[in-house]
Amino acid sequence: MTDTAKPRREQILDSASRLFSERGYHATSMRDLAGDLGMQGGSLYAHISSKEELLIEIVNQASRQFDTALFTLRGEAMPADQKLREAMYRHIRVVADNMDSATVFFHEWKHLSPEAYARVTGWRDTIDAFYRELITQGVQEGTFRADLDIKMTSYLVLSAVNWAYTWYRPGGNLGPRDVAEQFADMLLGGLRAPTGERP
Repeated sequence: MTDTAKPRREQILDSASRLFSERGYHATSMRDLAGDLGMQGGSLYAHISSKEELLIEIVNQASRQFDTALFTLRGEAMPADQKLREAMYRHIRVVADNMDSATVFFHEWKHLSPEAYARVTGWRDTIDAFYRELITQGVQEGTFRADLDIKMTSYLVLSAVNWAYTWYRPGGNLGPRDVAEQFADMLLGGLRAPTGERP
């Protein structure tokens, strides 16, 4: 249900996030959006120029949420295994707190125009680089195994946290911290260097 206390543009974005998430971007029409908001179809164009404008804004907002949650960890003085555990929690927390927009971000971004599409792929590269930095830090510290394939390990971590939107349900038995802790326990068990090899 639309929160009428919010500014109209935020209401439109919330509605678009939910409908794009439930039906898909292409299957959601401007008339669907207007109906969900209790507006006339033409009235939407007083607030937005196109349906793609909404998709771009939803994707941009989601990327900023991930950036804010993750990149502050770069300056934190903590061992790589703890930092990776915290990064996974923060990543999953963004997904869990924003299920509709996260679903749109990870599933519908492929419908963006070429310029916007390129921005998202560029963002994905920065997130991949962030996780590679954490894993590299762990190898250099001796916390993680020296024979790790950094790229493949990063892909594994990203697959775990990104795809949470497909199955996670807020209000279930496991909160974001519970999920992240279980994922981290399983992953770190394979990443850590044997005790005798640590500095």
